[in-house]
Amino acid sequence: MVLPVLLLTAGLQQPVQVQADSGALAPSPIARVVYSGARTVTAGDSLKLTAQAVGEDGKPVAGAVIRFSPQGGNGEATVDSTGLMIASSVARIPLAITAVVPGSKPVVERIEIRIVPGRAERIELRNAPATLVAGQEIRARALAFSRTNDHATDSLRWSSSAPHVVKATVDGALTALRPGQATITVRAGGARRSFPVSVTAVKLTSVAITPAAAHARQGDVIHFHATAHAGGREVPGLTPVWTMSPGNGMMDDDGSFVGYLPGDYAVTASFGGRSATTVVHLDPREVRRSVTVVGRLPRTQFATSEVWIHPNGTVAYLGTHMGGDRVYAIDISDPAHPVVVDSIQANTRLVNDMMTTPDGKYMVFTREGAADRKNGIVIASVEDPLHPKAIAEFTQGVTAGVHSSYVYRQEKYGTHVYITNDGTGALDIIDITDPYHPKQVAEWRTNNRPDAARYLHDVDVRDGLLYAAYWNDGLI
Repeated sequence: MVLPVLLLTAGLQQPVQVQADSGALAPSPIARVVYSGARTVTAGDSLKLTAQAVGEDGKPVAGAVIRFSPQGGNGEATVDSTGLMIASSVARIPLAITAVVPGSKPVVERIEIRIVPGRAERIELRNAPATLVAGQEIRARALAFSRTNDHATDSLRWSSSAPHVVKATVDGALTALRPGQATITVRAGGARRSFPVSVTAVKLTSVAITPAAAHARQGDVIHFHATAHAGGREVPGLTPVWTMSPGNGMMDDDGSFVGYLPGDYAVTASFGGRSATTVVHLDPREVRRSVTVVGRLPRTQFATSEVWIHPNGTVAYLGTHMGGDRVYAIDISDPAHPVVVDSIQANTRLVNDMMTTPDGKYMVFTREGAADRKNGIVIASVEDPLHPKAIAEFTQGVTAGVHSSYVYRQEKYGTHVYITNDGTGALDIIDITDPYHPKQVAEWRTNNRPDAARYLHDVDVRDGLLYAAYWNDGLI
């Protein structure tokens, strides 16, 4: 039996009717798909992908419809079916190019587009000494960033305005030669950054390091401070060069030290011809201890996602994933025998996050993949902790889904829930001081990406500060 099939292809005004014989399609007249566009694009730019379907004779196949679809990535780029790519972050984006002639089998070609950093437009100094003593050698450090805040690959080039005072090699090694002033400049791409350096005429007589003879555990961070003296008086404003041995650790330019293994380490601070060394003894951390599983509650209908413990400590809320539509209320008063007592269901396929208010009276949980496309968040009363009841929802502007949320209360401002917006990558702030009538009061987003390429994955709020895991934008 021959059945008519509608092939729905994005960008076509009319569906293409294909004849399929019980699901079997005719062989395609297309021999291969030839991609002819660029394979690299700069982050922050766009690229038009182009391809052609050709037959065995190498000629274009008439009536072939070509569509593009990304096969991976995490928000680093958006690609529509016509091949318009908007690049956001440095990445490798696999793409499928599908060519089909109505009534025949599709032909697929796979390619990869590299998104590369843009030209350096900003330089951050990481170690810029202000004052040196004659004979001192120190390494200046900097990082170059593109317009989209990616690490630029342009080489850093250093120079000195007065090489007879401070000599600068192209890789940033500075040598103080004689008293005077110099301006050190670093360039990369279209960016440059400068800072002044003074070389003092003071003759140092001694150097001291504090703390002396430090005793700590492996992995502890110790902050050392070095002072230089001339004739018994401290000389302020000098920048020491820090080194450590025998390795197996880190020594930062600011004097911060950490050792990875137990044992003795030598830490040295140098100011030209004067230096001092102290010894650090590190003991093993000795933090090993066994873990015992005291209880378990298998779930088989859905995969489970997040867990939240009610403030009373005897109830756990467990979200569901991969088609899950509920949050389980679990009695954990006896940790060896956890029991599902009740659940709260919602129109969703993923409850990724849930959290109660500090007083334990209300709970907020997130929704993604709702059949009615409302998604957003659900607010439930948990005044009876084992029997949550939905009392309100908030969906305005967040119908694309909410992945994570965080409930935070300040006496001066009330209770708010900070939620991630899957559609815009924004942070939406919802006032739930009256939990029966939630309302949006603000939103915030990073400003260097289009909405489709921005993704906020998780948030946490502590002591008036919000921490946002912004996927390709890092920690905000």
